[in-house]
Order: sequence, then C-alpha cells, then structure tokens
Amino acid sequence: MIRIEAERLREIGVRVRALVVALAAGLATAACAGGGDGGGTPAGKGDGDGTPKLTITPAHGTGDARPDAGVSITAAGGTLSQVAVKFKGVDVPGRLSPDKTTWRSAWTLVPGGRYQVSATAASPKGRTATATAAFRTVKDTAATRINNVIPSANETVGTGMPIFIQFTKPVPEKARAAVERAVEISSTTPTEGAWRWLEPGESFNGLPSLVFRPRSPWKPRQRVSVTVHYAGLRIGDNVFGDKDVTRRFRIGDSHTVTINARTHRLVARKNGRTVRSWGVSLGSGGEVQNGVDKLLTTSGVHLAMDRSRMERMISPGKKKGDPGYYDEQIPWATRISNSGEYIHQNMSDPSCLGRRNCSHGCVRSPADDARWLYNWAYRGDIVTITGTARSLEWWNGWGYWQMSFAKWMQGGVLKQPVTTTPLT
Repeated sequence: MIRIEAERLREIGVRVRALVVALAAGLATAACAGGGDGGGTPAGKGDGDGTPKLTITPAHGTGDARPDAGVSITAAGGTLSQVAVKFKGVDVPGRLSPDKTTWRSAWTLVPGGRYQVSATAASPKGRTATATAAFRTVKDTAATRINNVIPSANETVGTGMPIFIQFTKPVPEKARAAVERAVEISSTTPTEGAWRWLEPGESFNGLPSLVFRPRSPWKPRQRVSVTVHYAGLRIGDNVFGDKDVTRRFRIGDSHTVTINARTHRLVARKNGRTVRSWGVSLGSGGEVQNGVDKLLTTSGVHLAMDRSRMERMISPGKKKGDPGYYDEQIPWATRISNSGEYIHQNMSDPSCLGRRNCSHGCVRSPADDARWLYNWAYRGDIVTITGTARSLEWWNGWGYWQMSFAKWMQGGVLKQPVTTTPLT
C-alpha cells in the first residue's frame, strides 16, 4: 500500500515537472521572439509559427557605434507596426521603407550620444514581436566645426540674401558631398537654389564657407528655416561633426536700390514702387593700381552687407602725408562690398551731389537720405550700380549675383539645384 502511494507521488511529480518545462518554453518563446538583445536575428523567414523576427543595428549594449551609420531596424516574416528611437527623450526622425520591413534614421547620430530603441512587428498570421535596444556612439569629434550660420536668428533680410554656413577650418574634400546633403532648408514659398564652397580667400570674412544662393531672388514676406545636420557626419578618418545647427529667419519686403553713375541718381523701391530718390556722387577715378582704378565705384549687382552709425574710413595703401590720404569718421554708412564701398553721408563738396562723381569710390548721399537708407535697408537688399568702367567681382563682398546660376552651381560638389521644402 505504501509502495503504491509512493509510485503515484513519483508519477505526479514527473507530470508537474513536465508541465513547468512546457510553460517555461512557452513563456520564453513569447518574450524572445523579437530578438530582444538588440543584436537581432539575421534577416530571413520567421519561426514556423509565424512569429516575425526583428533586427536592431547597432546591437544592444554597443558602446562604440559609428554616428555616420545611423540606426536601422528590420523585420523578417512581418512588417514594422511601431518604431521609437529616442535621444535624450526626443524622437529621432527616420524613414520607413515602402514595404514596411525596414526603418532607417534620416540623419547621422550625435557623437557620444546614448540612444534607446523599441520596435514592434506583426506577421500576416497576426503574430507580433517586440524588441528593444540601448547603445552609445563614439565620442570622437572633428576639429572642423561650424563657426556661424548667416543670417542671424530671427533676422529680417532682403530678397537677395545668401545663406552662409561658416566653418572654423576648411572641410575636407571627401566630406563635402555629405555636408551638402545634410543641410535641410525649408521656406514658406519653395525656392530653387544651389550650394557653392568658398575658400578663405574667396570668403568675405576669411572663413571657409558653404553658401546657398537662390536662382532668382527670394519671394518677399516669407519665413525660412535652415538646419545643418552636422552631428555625426564623417569629417575625417575617424572623427565626426559635433552638433547640429538650426537657424530661422524672415525674408522682408522687396527692397531694391538702383544707382546710375551717369545720371548721378539713386532710386529706392519697395515691392516695386518708388519710395525715395536722391542725387548722389560716385567714385571719381584716376588712381590705377595693377590695372584697376581703385577710385571708381564698381558696377554690378551688389548686396547690402552691413551698416555702421559711424564708420572710420582710411585711404587704402597710403600713409599720413601722402597725396590723397584721408582718415575720417563717416556717418550713416551702408556697406555694399568688401573693397571699401558704402552708401554714406556726404562729408565734402555738396555741389557734387546729383551733378558729378567726386568720391573715392563710395556713393555719397545727402545726410537725411543716407540716414533714411541706414534705417530702411535690410542685409541682403539688392543694390544695382550702372555706368562705371569698373565691374564688381563675384567674390568682392556678396557679389554672388554677378555669376550666372549655372556657373554658381558648379562650385558645389553635387553640382545640382536644391529646392527648399515647404515650411508651414
């Protein structure tokens, strides 16, 4: 009797252990079907029961992921139904493939960043799988950094305004195509333009720059947003861009200024309507250096670059006591080139204004008119000068409109136009 009871107890124990093993196997299948270790299961067919497989790259626990490789998630035996990639609690943007089996991050990742990933996939049979991962990117950043983006934040600029991305050092040739692709420009009115690289000798302030110029002037009264997705771009062999930079600004009313050296007249227009006109005096000429008459005002399409309430002007290449030497403080100066040309208040013979050209190359104006322009003009306003024997070089200040758009475009690595995306 005792032996029979013992045999029954042993039989019950075997059945319980078998049930526990079966339950554990079922739970393991439900928990691990998604490749939860982040390393992922190689893409292929799902399990025989129709459960999809998920692969996350970089794998869970990676501490040296390459920022330029981004994040990818693939589903085998099903389609992705939910993806969340976070950096500091913020969603990382990405794109889902048309067949919904692959998700990739849209831009490169931040060096030294910690990322969290979760994804869910569903099979045609209705089975689902979930996977999670956490990883960190390498910290190595390049010495080449973004020094500035122009226009300034929230600035209102003219319809001829370029966009400058200025760097602390020249960007290596092999990285330039990636940098061009990494700039995202949006505007209220989609605008076509192109990029051009400027070396330090071509840049208006000596900084190596990537410059965007529209094919035609910006439509007035619109907003523009520029984001340089620089973080994680491979700049050197094993170094990466340090951070993204975003700049938002506005295009104001259409301001144009035309100046005729023969009629000695300046006309200012707002949205095509004349709002003010006055007599001016341009460069007299007569001082040739290396084949260039330095005292002639340059003809061509200039842009208003900057302004100064009081600008110190010194005769270039001369010292005190030389013929033609001057050192003066000039009020209400609006700069239009890098070769010392301003539209400013007249400080000499007023009889020249509207009658003859008497200046050292600047555009002299009556005091009230010079002050009005100083207060009215935006950076990037188009200033067109005609009637002189000296042409504005495209690299002189912001003389970029002197170059055809087709030629301008050849200064980029991609050599193709870019159309801004709609900004709502």
